[in-house]
Amino acid sequence: MTLRPFYIVAMLLGGTALVSAQKKDENIGTEVVNVVKPYTPTISDAFKVKETPVLDDEETTDKEEIKYQIFSFPVASTFAPAKGRAAAVDKEEKARLFANYLTLGFGNYSNANAELFVNHALDDNSYVGGMLRHFSSQGGIKEARLEDKFSDTSLDLGYGYNADNMTWNVDAGFKTSTYNWYGVDRELENIVPDLYDTVDPQHAFNELYAGTRVRMNSGFFKEASFKYDRFWSDYDASENRIVLKPSFAFDMGESALKLDLVVDYLGATTATFGDFGYTNFGAKPSYTIRRNDWTIDLGIAAFYSADMENTDSKFALYPALNASLKVVGDLMVFYAGAEGTMQQNTYRDFAAENPFILPGVVLAPTDRQYDLFAGLKGKLASTVSYNVRGSFLNEKNKALFVHSSLLPPVTIDPDREGYQYGNAFAIDYDDVKTFRFFGEIKADFSKSVSFGLNGTFSAYDADGYDDVPNLPTLQLGTSLDVDITSKWYAGFKIFYTGERFDIDNTGTSVSLDPYFDANAHLGYRHNERWSAFLKLNNIANQAYEKWLDYPVQSFQVMAGANYKFDF
Repeated sequence: MTLRPFYIVAMLLGGTALVSAQKKDENIGTEVVNVVKPYTPTISDAFKVKETPVLDDEETTDKEEIKYQIFSFPVASTFAPAKGRAAAVDKEEKARLFANYLTLGFGNYSNANAELFVNHALDDNSYVGGMLRHFSSQGGIKEARLEDKFSDTSLDLGYGYNADNMTWNVDAGFKTSTYNWYGVDRELENIVPDLYDTVDPQHAFNELYAGTRVRMNSGFFKEASFKYDRFWSDYDASENRIVLKPSFAFDMGESALKLDLVVDYLGATTATFGDFGYTNFGAKPSYTIRRNDWTIDLGIAAFYSADMENTDSKFALYPALNASLKVVGDLMVFYAGAEGTMQQNTYRDFAAENPFILPGVVLAPTDRQYDLFAGLKGKLASTVSYNVRGSFLNEKNKALFVHSSLLPPVTIDPDREGYQYGNAFAIDYDDVKTFRFFGEIKADFSKSVSFGLNGTFSAYDADGYDDVPNLPTLQLGTSLDVDITSKWYAGFKIFYTGERFDIDNTGTSVSLDPYFDANAHLGYRHNERWSAFLKLNNIANQAYEKWLDYPVQSFQVMAGANYKFDF
């Protein structure tokens, strides 16, 4: 048997180790090893040669060389595991919102309606805006003996600032309105022919206002508002009103302490009744408690009303109590309370409700001593809500519209003013108790269909009247709005007002017939900017009297268009 020199094997092993070591550290360097001892092969468990050595040993049984080879081939598979994913939601195309719009409409009776709204963002936090409105009619009521046209035009301007901790806005505006006292008793011309030939029934109202409001999102100071309003007519009647309302709140977990303050000043001048001046100072502290399904507001309202013209002032306390209980979650919520306040009556508010008012009326605040109420509200279904409420209200010095009778003698007088023919309304004050029941249902069946129905029944008890003037006993209303398609939409509204009473020119209490007013509209959206509309009012063609001797326009049609735009 011949043994090869050991150094050959050593060189092979050393080369292998060198290559391996250099892979780990390329800068390990080199070294020469001299082997002087012959190699005696042994089997070591601690070291394994990675390559199969070539043995040239005659005494060793030759073994067949085994070669290992991986033979890979593709395996066809039809299995594709499905990954879970959320169900796809059909996304509606988001409607583009425009900051400005213009509306124009025209109809019979030469009715005209125009609105222009503009809004511009100055930066991320502030904006300016304005609105110009006009609505007018050239009249034409066949039942009217005198001119019955009217017009309303107003301009409102505003600036707003929104930040993380506060919201602040300033607004100002001007409004002018023209009406006619056309509600005369036509039967009087059977007694005095041509009685109304020289009557000029036109009169005008004007209003100028400016105000500001700030809201805070942190701290105990919550908000404050200030408004100055000047209102006057072309018959030497005017008033100035200033209202300041700060509000404070302290949150204490499930409780809260709140304080509302008000200063309400009114100064008025009339050619007929002289001057009026009132300043109401009010403070309303309240404490709110929230416990599970209960919410209770415990408060009291204190008012001091100073009559600056007659040096007659008074102090009054009113309840400010509210409580609610979730009987069955949001499905049924019981609520009850008692509230009261000192209400400032103004010439502006009277004219807004009844533009046929006398140019000068007596002004005095109403003492709303208490309003006791209780009711249930909630949901009959996820899209149907309801509210029923019963209340008992006690008011001292309540303002009532009363027909101003024609003063005798009934003669033709060219110096008589246009409101001195029994065709205007005065204000009378009386103590009135009111029992009222109110019910309402609202339903949003889908994004395309909404429905509403409400009704109010009232019973009155006044000290000076058997039949309280111009207060209806029953009022009903219903509405429906439908998006027929993405282009077409429609809707209707119906109002019903029950019997009322007033005083005619002979001083006798008379009944005003109940009436209902049905209105409908149809619209078409041509594109995201343009749309057209058709409005039908008083579809039943009733020339009913909302006020004594004042018939309204019968069936009315108005068509127009709306255009939305950005600068």
